[in-house]
Amino acid sequence: MTYLITFSCYGTHLHGCASGSVDREHNIPGTPTLNPSPKRAAVARVRQAHPPYLLSDKTSRETVLTAIQEVCIYRNWTLLGAHVRTTHIHAVVESQSPPEQILTTFKAYATRHLNRTGEAEPNLTRWTHHGSTRHLWNPISVNAAIDYVINGQGNPMSVYPTPPLEPSSAKPAPPGALEARTPPAKLLPPPPPHQQR
Repeated sequence: MTYLITFSCYGTHLHGCASGSVDREHNIPGTPTLNPSPKRAAVARVRQAHPPYLLSDKTSRETVLTAIQEVCIYRNWTLLGAHVRTTHIHAVVESQSPPEQILTTFKAYATRHLNRTGEAEPNLTRWTHHGSTRHLWNPISVNAAIDYVINGQGNPMSVYPTPPLEPSSAKPAPPGALEARTPPAKLLPPPPPHQQR
């Protein structure tokens, strides 16, 4: 099965914030996020244990990307695309493991790698609670998710690119592509030998 895994940095996507946020009813790429609500965002901000955590430099973003790549190799998961941004992380992963396990493992490995760099206190909360674990049921939804992760995030930051999709040739996903529920199908070829166990 293939999944779009997304998680954000602590305090950066509060419910109701003007930059956009998601919940269980608003978490499909390409669809509207929660409506801005200054009051709701203010309440959430007061409840924060510390200021927002940001992956504000290239070193920290590359550290997280490396952690995701390494755990995929170790667990024999196929990483089809990933993008580590200042405030959030997207990854498209093919795996037989439950998506919640993938999400939790990504966070744990990213935290462990960041702790080794000494860029922040080890006990700092870096990630928001849970995240998004979107099932990708068919080739169209897989391709649409990879395009969204690699090409749909603005200027590239720390990216794991997946040929053959390129910004100049990628086509927008048809309406409803990511939530289409047809039997899963394997679309993309396996990664190069050096990416496999």
